[in-house]
Amino acid sequence: MLTLDKVYHAHYVLKDAIRQTDMIYSPVLSEESGCEVYLKTENLQITGSFKVRGAYYKISQLTEDEKKRGVVACSAGNHAQGVALASKKFGIKSIICMPDGAPISKVEATKSYGAEVVLVPGVYDDAHNYAEQLREEKGYTFIHPFDDADVIAGQGTIGLEIIDQLKDVDAIVVPIGGGGLASGVAFAVKSLNPKVKVYGVQSSGAPSMLNSVEHKIIECLPSVYTIADGIAVKEPGKLTFDLCSKYLDKIVSVTDDQVSAAILALIEKQKMIAEGAGAVGLAAVMFGKIPDIKDKKVVCLISGGNIDVTILSRVINRGLLMSGRQCSLTLELLDKPGQLVGVSTVIAQCGGNVTAVLHERTNEGSAVNGCYLKLQIETRDAKHINEIKRKLAENGFKVL
Repeated sequence: MLTLDKVYHAHYVLKDAIRQTDMIYSPVLSEESGCEVYLKTENLQITGSFKVRGAYYKISQLTEDEKKRGVVACSAGNHAQGVALASKKFGIKSIICMPDGAPISKVEATKSYGAEVVLVPGVYDDAHNYAEQLREEKGYTFIHPFDDADVIAGQGTIGLEIIDQLKDVDAIVVPIGGGGLASGVAFAVKSLNPKVKVYGVQSSGAPSMLNSVEHKIIECLPSVYTIADGIAVKEPGKLTFDLCSKYLDKIVSVTDDQVSAAILALIEKQKMIAEGAGAVGLAAVMFGKIPDIKDKKVVCLISGGNIDVTILSRVINRGLLMSGRQCSLTLELLDKPGQLVGVSTVIAQCGGNVTAVLHERTNEGSAVNGCYLKLQIETRDAKHINEIKRKLAENGFKVL
């Protein structure tokens, strides 16, 4: 049973084991979003994610017999690190099953805490099935990443901290994968102050909880695909489905491009690193997915910062494109001297910066003496891109 007493007990157990993360007001993000944006920085938690809260509390509540048998868990990375750290603290053997596509940084971090890592082909749900198989075969205690009352209570301690840090909060925006974080935060917050709105956010490439709540029955997606690997879950848990259905005011989804733009905004404007799953809440606020928050105090829960540096550059590029900071233009020109000078002069006068140029002959059906000019340009925003296109057209250049 999940009770408010259990959440408070988890808060007591965790007070010397984890960090009470800061609540940071962001003037820049607030101005752009039309509401007062506060960031609950669980990306700065030990292990770089909120997941250590639920894992640590669950393991602290195991019986001596369960501890002796060792534990097994499944994770896309963050729960893995939480279980590994807690197991090391309590002197327990831990086996962690991770999808083989998990970021290398998360795999190595999990090993560094002393856990034995098993990479399972597929996604999170495949790792979960293999972990269950090991539990049956070896007798390990299974530490579920979200569908467990103790784990949910541990995550719910974030709700207690938010209420304490921002007493007049109007809305809290929380990422959803399997639903453990959203369940815990929503349960704790609504139990203390039912007037506070709590919204869940999923990736549009993995909307398992959104679909399940909308259709009022747990659904399993045939596949998931998103840069937010921490919330790429095919099927929510039974307990989390019930809690999210009861306590969340609404669930929305965001695209990978919107998540990339949110990651970029955090880097540029807050000097803060978030992984995809950690940035979905801010993405929802930035792109107007959350209703009725104009001029309200809104907390975006930045749930984790364990992004693989090898994909960070790709995410930044996507974010630049999404926010209008970078664009690709193709122009159809006559292949004669001075055309490139003319184009570059117009772009320079508008304040754009050309970073790449590709010149190609035209295809069948175009003018014999025609050519294509493909440009990569650094720009300020979408308005700036439109200004450049308009000026090029005014000067007789055909933008395709």
